[in-house]
Amino acid sequence: MESLTLGRVLSCKLSTNISRKVCSFMPSKQLGFGHFLRRSFKNVKLTVVKSEESGNGGEFGGLADGSNSNAVEEEEEEEEEKKEDEKEKRGLMLGIDRDDSGSVIGLHLIPPSGDYEVIDSHEDVTTDTKEKDGEIEEEKPQTRITYNIVFVTAEAAPYSKSGGLGDVCGSLPVALAGRGHRVMVVSPRYLHGTPADKNIAGALDIDRRIKIYCFGGEQEVAFFHEYREGVDWVFVDHPSYHRPGNPYGDSHGAFGDNQLCHAACEAPLVLPLGGYTYGEKCLFLVNDWHAGLVPVLLASKYHPFGVYKDARSILIIHNLAHQGVEPAATFKNLGLPSDWYGALEWVFPTWARTHALDTGEAVNILKGAIVTADRILTVSKGYAWEITTVEGGYGLHELLSSRRSVLNGIANGIDIAEWDPSSDEHIGFHYSADDLSGKVQCKTALQKELALPIRPECPLVRFYFLLE
Repeated sequence: MESLTLGRVLSCKLSTNISRKVCSFMPSKQLGFGHFLRRSFKNVKLTVVKSEESGNGGEFGGLADGSNSNAVEEEEEEEEEKKEDEKEKRGLMLGIDRDDSGSVIGLHLIPPSGDYEVIDSHEDVTTDTKEKDGEIEEEKPQTRITYNIVFVTAEAAPYSKSGGLGDVCGSLPVALAGRGHRVMVVSPRYLHGTPADKNIAGALDIDRRIKIYCFGGEQEVAFFHEYREGVDWVFVDHPSYHRPGNPYGDSHGAFGDNQLCHAACEAPLVLPLGGYTYGEKCLFLVNDWHAGLVPVLLASKYHPFGVYKDARSILIIHNLAHQGVEPAATFKNLGLPSDWYGALEWVFPTWARTHALDTGEAVNILKGAIVTADRILTVSKGYAWEITTVEGGYGLHELLSSRRSVLNGIANGIDIAEWDPSSDEHIGFHYSADDLSGKVQCKTALQKELALPIRPECPLVRFYFLLE
């Protein structure tokens, strides 16, 4: 038995009569079981039994539990399988993020060996700890999925505002940036010649000019930029935005601001904000018809050339009544390929035409956005349903119904700092959860303004029709 060489003991399990020891050994033909071994190996782990009652002086009686060459081969195969598994775990795997409709909205890398867990960016990212045997065991931090988000909007508070759209596009980007996303807001640089122009004074010219094609020729636009509250606020400058009136029109009618959409598509590619561009992998949030050309441009002018192939667009409908409908002859001003006319083609019903010779032919920018956007959102789930009805669809109900699988509603939120009644500068009396006396005074003041009976005990209800 001298030829049996025992290595170090790896584990030991005692029972009443049998002591099992897992050992390493070198096989030898002198033991008489060399014929069991069908292929060469070394340092194979076997279980050897030493019997305390055998009377053989503690000699080893053979393999435990009647093991034979099959057990040896099974041990080898298991080790080889483990090695193969370890090889497969090495490297990074590419994971795909999809929305509810199955559309790809992002990609992420899966680290090796499952050491990290990928979570959505809206979840808190913390380093968890577990207590084990009186010791604190620290787990590895979780990775975060973030996106490059580009808002395209005609207004964004506090720079420009005429209604709820300005509030949303002034506060939602800040909230998303707070969750780790990189966020850009692209809006026109309005100069109306009023005191409101000072709101945009903090945005500086970043000395980047580009030429875009619309209105039948080249148009040069400039970009102004301000980094505030974690958001890149980008303003498109063009002489057409230096005008009196509101953001959408004047006494002569609506403005045709097609430069905004073209410039918004170029901004992530050419503006080195913070030292580097946003790049092609962006999520465009397109607000109402004023920005509706963005998904159409992505589909018609960028995707055919392999640009923005990983970008996605979400159309947000705040008010379906305004659709950006213009005479068919204005299509040439949009800077789109001629074969894309059908995406925007619109025909007014007979009753809506102005005279007997009117064919009703027009272009509808919002329709083009509905056709080409990857997802469609509205300001509430109720409004998402309403716009698919004859009464609330303004002629687009059938088209919106056909895209019901990607249509959803998310209720608008508020900026809790701006609308905090304990500090709101727009109300006459302040109040809070600890002191509601100012709330009664505010209601009394409103009742006086509206010539209502002064009744402090009477509830005051406000109805906002778009949310129902």
